[in-house]
Amino acid sequence: MKLKSNSIFNKVSNILPFRGNSERLPIIHLSSVDSTNNYLMAYKPREGETMTVVYADEQTAGRGQGSNHWESEPGKNLTFSVLVHPTMVPVMRQFLLSEAGALALWDVLGQYLGADDVKMKWPNDIYWKDKKISGTLIETRLGGGHVKDCVYGTGVDVNQEKFVSDAPNPVSMKQILGHDVDLKELLNKIIDSFKKYYAAIENGEYAAISELYHSGIYRAHGFHRYKDKDGEFEAAIVEVEDSGNLILRDREGCIRSYAFKEVASLPSIPKGEDI
Repeated sequence: MKLKSNSIFNKVSNILPFRGNSERLPIIHLSSVDSTNNYLMAYKPREGETMTVVYADEQTAGRGQGSNHWESEPGKNLTFSVLVHPTMVPVMRQFLLSEAGALALWDVLGQYLGADDVKMKWPNDIYWKDKKISGTLIETRLGGGHVKDCVYGTGVDVNQEKFVSDAPNPVSMKQILGHDVDLKELLNKIIDSFKKYYAAIENGEYAAISELYHSGIYRAHGFHRYKDKDGEFEAAIVEVEDSGNLILRDREGCIRSYAFKEVASLPSIPKGEDI
């Protein structure tokens, strides 16, 4: 299958190659595991191993954000984690790592599904139109004012055709494309893409990473429905700060700042209906 052209990475200037040794980038395949994140959080890298990938056919306790559970039919989807050691990233700028991971997925899934239809929902979910196709749980270890270790645990709905959980809006690549997608090929493309964006962070391309992230944010334009602890409201996205906080402007012109889990986006209301 010929992939659709997606040149967003060309916007990042002066990119250096990934500094790690690609020959020492192990990709570990597990038939079953409780959680690929748990596996890598306990993993001891070999000397000189700067990145480690593990993927599993089945996760018996796959986790989403908080207490959420990621539904995945065994052997049908991508469930994988990536371990890196971004000691060059200050704690106050660790959201760059979230942006890089989201960009890698956005770039590759946009090639398969159409760049105009794939967006990044703050902080790092990937949406096709108004449906969720990928989610990532990021766990870090900090030390000395920098990020010592970072594990990305990602699920991509690929070849699953039916979802039975109470997740409100899942969609798979097969449901969109009408055919199966090769899981190993897709994983390799995502890892290659991640290495490029991670290299941009290594090279200090912080502004370029942030600019790219903002260019692909879900619901970046216009007013949309949100809900916080005080109730529902309509607002437009102003920006995502370097800290990762989402900045909104409501209908009254007031600026609202939210950390993750402090605000939720709500589905659009069909025309003719009121909130």
